[in-house]
Amino acid sequence: MVFNSSIRYLDQRLTVDEVDIEAIIDEVGTPAYVYSLARMRRNFHRLRAAFAPMSARLHFSVKANGNLDILRALNAVGAGFDCVSGGEIYRVTQAGADADDIVFAGVGKTRAELAYAIKNGVGWINAENVGELSHIDQLAGKANSKAVRVALRLNPEVTAHTHPYMATGHGAAKFGMTTDVIRGLLDKPQAYPRIRFAGIHMHIGSQLADSDATLAALDKLLALTKDYPWIRTINLGGGLPVAYRFNETITPPDQVAEQLSYRLEGYDLLLEPGRAIVADAGLLVAEVLYVKRQAGQTIVVVDASMSELIRPALYGAHHEIVPLRQMEGDTETAQVVGPVCESADVLGADRELPPLKPGDKVALMTAGAYGMTMASNYNARPRPPEVVVDGDRWLVSRRREKYEDVLRYEI
Repeated sequence: MVFNSSIRYLDQRLTVDEVDIEAIIDEVGTPAYVYSLARMRRNFHRLRAAFAPMSARLHFSVKANGNLDILRALNAVGAGFDCVSGGEIYRVTQAGADADDIVFAGVGKTRAELAYAIKNGVGWINAENVGELSHIDQLAGKANSKAVRVALRLNPEVTAHTHPYMATGHGAAKFGMTTDVIRGLLDKPQAYPRIRFAGIHMHIGSQLADSDATLAALDKLLALTKDYPWIRTINLGGGLPVAYRFNETITPPDQVAEQLSYRLEGYDLLLEPGRAIVADAGLLVAEVLYVKRQAGQTIVVVDASMSELIRPALYGAHHEIVPLRQMEGDTETAQVVGPVCESADVLGADRELPPLKPGDKVALMTAGAYGMTMASNYNARPRPPEVVVDGDRWLVSRRREKYEDVLRYEI
């Protein structure tokens, strides 16, 4: 069975590119994240090719996955980076990225973060409120820097068809500014002499199942920019969906590009994909600890949990679950749960799986985005290692934490 270009069963053993996952787990243990650099590169090149007719610049959304080896690999193939904190800016520069290739976004940037971004010469700051602009202007003056290039984030007051926690463009969302506020800023740019208003930013949500909401929001954005001809850059953020279920189909990126192209003729386009590049390049591998049958259910307890992968508990996200060794024959309906002391710690409900026993290994699929970056030490659990696979080679990119690591910064 082939799941994608890098993840497949080979001789009934789950492999990433040319590496048997079980061979990795024999050395690093479970739970563990495993990523395919080849799949990640393929996804990046596919997106870049889809939007090539529009000469789009792709900035990888670091919040999706901040692994240094992944950032280095993306930098090597020409990606820019979308950062939402000073820490992410630091991380990508440590991975070798040029500051001019960084977009700094986020609804609540601190003065310290803005000063850090200005000092380091980030290429763009996506501003989300008027108070932030005052900080940028003042800090740029103190740093004696050139005019800071800013894109104003528009809240188009459009509700995206996605999970409420992923919708960011409706009127009640904390993100962006309304059209009237942005018009007021663009009408009097001289109020901010150390800022160069050069673009409009918009991001209405993640996992956008269809383009209707995006196109409706874009039409509102273009109705704004037509009155300000010096605005020639539009940043549409991310939101490109991925298939989390085996039987799920999504809109191909070239079709999305085609829908956008005639509207954006004459503009420079920036995109900030994250999930679409890394999600299906990653797995979270876990070991079955116990199997118990009670109240008419089969409960499979594994050693991964919401501490390692919070998406299912946070917003009911679905990750397919497969055994590392392909099993033929009958299946049973199982509840796959973690050991954390929360009823929400369910990684997969009502899953059809082969009968599993303690010691078996399973993989939670499409876990490369918003997995490790959202992991925590809840229940004092050390965070798992991250392994990157590149062809027939693999390496531990981030080691497993130890108990002493959990206490490292306590006094």
